[in-house]
Amino acid sequence: MAFILKRVQSRLTALFACLAFLFGAAGAPAQEASVAAPRADSKALNNAEFIAAADEVLRQMSEITGLKLLTPLKKSLRSREEIRAYVIKQMNEEKNPAERYADARTAEALGLLPKGFDLDAFMVNVLTEQVEGLYDPKTQEFYIADWSPLSDQRMVMAHELTHALEDQHFHIEAWSRAARPNEDAELARDAVLEGSAMAAMMDYLMLGTGRSLKDLPEFDPSMLIGELESTPTLKTAPPFLKDALIFPYISGLNFSAAVLKSSGWATLAGVFEKPPVSTQQILHPELYKSAKTPSNVTLPPLEKMLGKDWAKLDENILGEFGWKEVVKQFLDDDRAKSLAATWDGDRYALYEQKQTKKLILVTRLHLDSEEHAARFFGQYSEALEKKHSERVNLLRRPSFFSFETPDGAVFLYCLGRECVTMEGSTRDVFDDFTKALDWPLAPQPPERPRTVPEKTAQFFSPAVQSDDGISAPVAHVEPPHTDRATVVARDRVPA
Repeated sequence: MAFILKRVQSRLTALFACLAFLFGAAGAPAQEASVAAPRADSKALNNAEFIAAADEVLRQMSEITGLKLLTPLKKSLRSREEIRAYVIKQMNEEKNPAERYADARTAEALGLLPKGFDLDAFMVNVLTEQVEGLYDPKTQEFYIADWSPLSDQRMVMAHELTHALEDQHFHIEAWSRAARPNEDAELARDAVLEGSAMAAMMDYLMLGTGRSLKDLPEFDPSMLIGELESTPTLKTAPPFLKDALIFPYISGLNFSAAVLKSSGWATLAGVFEKPPVSTQQILHPELYKSAKTPSNVTLPPLEKMLGKDWAKLDENILGEFGWKEVVKQFLDDDRAKSLAATWDGDRYALYEQKQTKKLILVTRLHLDSEEHAARFFGQYSEALEKKHSERVNLLRRPSFFSFETPDGAVFLYCLGRECVTMEGSTRDVFDDFTKALDWPLAPQPPERPRTVPEKTAQFFSPAVQSDDGISAPVAHVEPPHTDRATVVARDRVPA
């Protein structure tokens, strides 16, 4: 899922720079003229103006962050089409089509995106609306749009040139990828990158005022997103994508402000040396300072339980941010935040039936106390009911909840501080799964009374493979006026 987040994060710097300026205009009236509001007669950049402005801003960002420029930085003006093509190329290179398909299916299974949502088209539209500049760590080059006036671009420069300085000192792409395959930890590192660049941009905004970000005790980063949803694409975007766009910038800024509060930018190197290990540490900087780490959670493989017609599409970690987003789709935001804050580790896996494309989603979640596991059970059972509107045969017991849907059965089972879920499977597969966890068998549904019509009997042949690839017995109905012993004997006669 973090890959989806990385794709939708693509350089909203221009938008946040504009919003930061609006904040700064009220909070820092003595700011330099170089970051004043654009004039009506402003014209697009020419190359000489761009180079001079970039060099000036680069020097200022080096002074703000304490990061010296180690090697000359390549800089170039690019057209809208060139920047758009570049970012789309980078997006496509991040993962191959099969991996991108798996990520999209995972988001659908978790309820984060509607079925069939065209994420690629959404991304193209966002990039067309928002991208005005970027730093490429692969080529170590800074690009900026050639269609915007210089007064607009200085804030974008402040953000992106902070990335350039960080890259020269900490090799940001390799540093971010070092968290793999833990996508939650990788997203946390991305939040460090975007959040620290946002913090530097805020300090740049307040140059000449005698203040900096650490001097704003009541600063609320969320005030920078006031007009975010007014952009055409985001007006119709699923809530998850809006949150995914905002998280690394705003939560990352909040994290950076908390970490830099005591010792300023001298603290930054320590964050790169000892990065946050989860989005939980980004959302709660005090947990980063106390070095709280999540529990290591594993899942048993389901391939043998499901059969050869099933394949695993994805397996990873959602983290606190991911679980907050999952719960938020079905419960209110406050309950989602409160419930997700009790996260102490998780793992999910998604399996797909090769022919029918049916999905089975499995999650295992470790909470920070048995009390919070019980609360998760109560509230997430409500979320599952809202997620699956068509359901029958509901069974609710203490710590166990299940029902059936047209897409398969749904299970929620909690034991101690852990909860597991399975969606889209059968009771037999779920029992095999909990057995592999060495958990007690979940409560069984009450037996239904059976009535056998007169002169009709059933017996079962060996299991055969269903369309889903899951073994199921086949019932044979005795013909009328036939003695059962005769049927059984006939069945034993060799062909």
